[in-house]
Amino acid sequence: MKALYIQASNQQEKQRERKKTSSEMALPNTHMQASFVKAQNLTILFPFIQIIPCNVSKSLFYSTYIFACLRSKLTCFGQSLSRSVSCCYRFIFCGVEPFIIHLLYFISVSLLGFLLLRIPSPDGGQKNIDLFFMSVSAATVSSMSTIQMEDLSKIQLSVLAFLMLIGGEVFTSLLDLQMMKAKLDREENKSSSDGESQVELGPIKLPSMDLKSRSIMHMCNVILAYLLLIHTIGSISILVCLSVVSSVRGMLKKKGACESLFFSVFVTISSFANGGFIPLNENMAAFKNNSGLLLLIVPQILAGNVFFPPFLRLAIWASKRALGREEESDYLLENSSEVGFHHLLSKHRSTLLAVTTGGLIVVLVIIFCWMEWDSEVLSRMDPYQKIVGGLFQSVNLRHAGESIVDISVLPAALLVLFVFVMFLPPYTTFIPIQYQDRSSCGGLSDQRGNEKHQVLQNLIFSQITYLTIFVMLICITEREKITQDPLNFNVLNIVIEVVSAYGNIGFSTGYSCERQLRPDATCMDKWYGFVGKWSNKGKLILIVIMFFGRLKKFSMSGGKAWKLAS
Repeated sequence: MKALYIQASNQQEKQRERKKTSSEMALPNTHMQASFVKAQNLTILFPFIQIIPCNVSKSLFYSTYIFACLRSKLTCFGQSLSRSVSCCYRFIFCGVEPFIIHLLYFISVSLLGFLLLRIPSPDGGQKNIDLFFMSVSAATVSSMSTIQMEDLSKIQLSVLAFLMLIGGEVFTSLLDLQMMKAKLDREENKSSSDGESQVELGPIKLPSMDLKSRSIMHMCNVILAYLLLIHTIGSISILVCLSVVSSVRGMLKKKGACESLFFSVFVTISSFANGGFIPLNENMAAFKNNSGLLLLIVPQILAGNVFFPPFLRLAIWASKRALGREEESDYLLENSSEVGFHHLLSKHRSTLLAVTTGGLIVVLVIIFCWMEWDSEVLSRMDPYQKIVGGLFQSVNLRHAGESIVDISVLPAALLVLFVFVMFLPPYTTFIPIQYQDRSSCGGLSDQRGNEKHQVLQNLIFSQITYLTIFVMLICITEREKITQDPLNFNVLNIVIEVVSAYGNIGFSTGYSCERQLRPDATCMDKWYGFVGKWSNKGKLILIVIMFFGRLKKFSMSGGKAWKLAS
């Protein structure tokens, strides 16, 4: 009996193996099994499928199988592509120095802008070096020009506006936040893999790091909303001013430069980014008597540069009230030094920055009006217009570059003051000695404190040393013109051009045919900067200076190894 039972069990086992083998031959893999089940369901739901010929049913069956395979392949490819992009993102923002990232960003944007400027008029008589110069000037928001603005087409002006938008300080601050977020994610992953306890749902994140990550993302959203709000309000306000004030609208029609909407958007982008470009040859000199328009532009200039840290704190506080993001907002407002964002200053430092900037502007307005009140520069202007004009000129002297006067006719003493103010970094702050230990300059000071950067810091010169070298190089490249045309090519004009490019401001003395010692009958006055008359070598040096000035925050601590002691 036992033998019969064993024999029957073996036969049943063989039958089960035979059925399993036949089912595997009919359905090679799980995808085909799923497809077969779906075909059976379709047969139940749609009786007419049962009368389909055998070859057609096989075709439908294998088509479903092939589609399922392709779907799985595409899913795998998408996942691998996502992982590759994520790895590249982490490598770029975590494994590369911030200076290299910013440098590559501005070079790439400048090259893209050059190609876009070259497309509309390939044979329009505009030199490649001038187009590239204009692209770099817009990307670094320097407003140095070698081409008259009215010679540019509307498409080229749109390209310049786009370059100023993505090259402005507020927009590029988002790049800094992305680098901070990537490094923070890497630290979280490293800490979780090294020593964090594992639970069913995965590794536990440190509360402080999670809060910091959420706070950084919240600040990204706040800055994006800040950008959209300022550009929307600024464009609408200028457009309303153009529709109400007939003199401003009439000046645009007389020039035939562009319509009111385009002018409003362009001026708002340029003012907020501190780009300094205006789609008119005379810049803002054509509107020096329109005080209302000038007063609308002033707060846009301040909001995009020197007053950005106080306004950023105000925007974070407003988001706390409006959106209820109290935890993230409180963390950002109370731990600015821990966050390490260059533009997020402490409450104390933001207050001192606002007071310092406001006081410096008041002093500049007083000096400008005192020296030029009865001059030809402010002629045919009433006292109110002169004060507003002095305010507009003084605000633009701090990194904006729009102008209502020809600075070449200003006294030499005032030009020397302009050089000093243009040299100052945007966040220059008067901090009393007893409060300096409590101030915080953001994350850059922490990064510079690393030991691996000490050797490089010792080799970095001070900013004045670099500017001296640049002025010497330009005097060498333009030595023939300095000899033949000394009134235009004097050292003071060259220094103003260099410091203006370094400060990304755009003030220029220009070039005047009347100042030539040897009059040239073919000479024509052009509404562009003094650099427009330089050689190609001189223009290339000024391009380097604009890049250097836009990235000067990475070298502000240079020269400290030198001790000038008697």
